[in-house]
Amino acid sequence: MSAEFFLDTNVVVYTFDASEPAKRERARALMRKALDGRRGAVSWQVVQEFANLALRKFARPLTPAACSAYLRAALFPICAVWPSPALMESALDVLALSGWHWYDSLIVASALEAGCGILYSEDLQAGRRIRGLEIRNPFA
Repeated sequence: MSAEFFLDTNVVVYTFDASEPAKRERARALMRKALDGRRGAVSWQVVQEFANLALRKFARPLTPAACSAYLRAALFPICAVWPSPALMESALDVLALSGWHWYDSLIVASALEAGCGILYSEDLQAGRRIRGLEIRNPFA
């Protein structure tokens, strides 16, 4: 699968954040665009991180049933990257190149594996390019 863009976990989480209405609407627009023709992608890491936060850390945590329904409707259809030895090696290369933390490097490696040209993330250096992947802060 080759997608136009990759969504970091923070973007997905903002689709539920009523305390940040502007970010919530931007995140929801990106999710709609991601699902439209599978133009966006996430990795298994994003699915796991989202579920952990949604079930435990949200102001109003999701029930397991509600979380399952959201995963099936929104994240599973665009989940394009699964753990593999090659993904781990790529993440280690990104880590050595960037100096970022492991999980951030794994997100970048996943976006690269998905064939994306853009990684939407609030947490990484907006404007930075790694192997043709441009990092953008969707809320800036």
